[in-house]
Amino acid sequence: MGIDVRHLRAISAIAEAGSVTGAAARLGLSQPALTAQVHRIEKTVGGPLFVRSRTGMQPTELGKQVLQRARVVLAEVDALVEDFGDRHPIPGLLRLGTVHIACAGSLVRHVAEAFPDPEIALQIEPSSRLLVEALTRGQLDAALLGILEGFELPIGPTLTSRPLIPRYPIFVAMSASHPQSHHEQVRLADLRNESWVCPPGPDDGSLASLRRACRAAGFEPKIRYEAPSGAAHPLVAAGDGVRLVDPTWAPAAGTRVLPLRGEPQLLARLMVVWRRDALTSAQSSALFQAITRAYLDHVNDNADFARWWRANPHAHPAAS
Repeated sequence: MGIDVRHLRAISAIAEAGSVTGAAARLGLSQPALTAQVHRIEKTVGGPLFVRSRTGMQPTELGKQVLQRARVVLAEVDALVEDFGDRHPIPGLLRLGTVHIACAGSLVRHVAEAFPDPEIALQIEPSSRLLVEALTRGQLDAALLGILEGFELPIGPTLTSRPLIPRYPIFVAMSASHPQSHHEQVRLADLRNESWVCPPGPDDGSLASLRRACRAAGFEPKIRYEAPSGAAHPLVAAGDGVRLVDPTWAPAAGTRVLPLRGEPQLLARLMVVWRRDALTSAQSSALFQAITRAYLDHVNDNADFARWWRANPHAHPAAS
């Protein structure tokens, strides 16, 4: 039984994601289909490639050897496609997408500095799922996605991704006159009697994550408001509700944005995703660095997040 490139991508994705679930979502496959591919390559090489552990799927010694060789092959295949598949530079328009976070306002400037020739178009969406769909349909070239921990988005084989911020906390916005607002952190359980604004991108798992965390804290959240991200500020400032927010946003007038204390916490990650046929390796690297600079511009906008950032250097983007 032969081994082809999709088998190598399958085991590489499992090693990177640490789980079959995450790898299947990244590759746009069902878990049974991905498991079947792994079994085929294990039968060919003569042994198991992964074992389960408390931290996820870990490669066996055989798996490490196969992965090392697989990554060399995949790098060569990607280079072959890049060098001989499409020699055209980025067209006159570089189409970007992003979730609604603070650095959206800096993306165009930094990307334009890295790519001075094409014009830059930007689509801001509350939903990462919609951005992935636009990428898959060829309506975007690259996007910055926010993904809640515990939820995965299928990223098909026409796309590739790189983590920007692997793990960061979601904060809570409340009125500056709220009894909890003078603390440096707030317990989710202390917000049990509040009315909540439905979080953006509920189809990405944000609403399910909020409900799961609140239930773990001993209550069911009262979702009373539906509003686009900016439209909820007056409700929060007036003390009529609280809402989840990206922690890099500077608090709106009359509000305080605070991290959650203890467990449960709401966690997410940021991913840069792009079309394989839209960007070369050098271009995707330049784009990643431009997005990194845009993100870093806003780390200090919220003093509470800046403290978390300084205390968690492992969360910082890779320098390469």
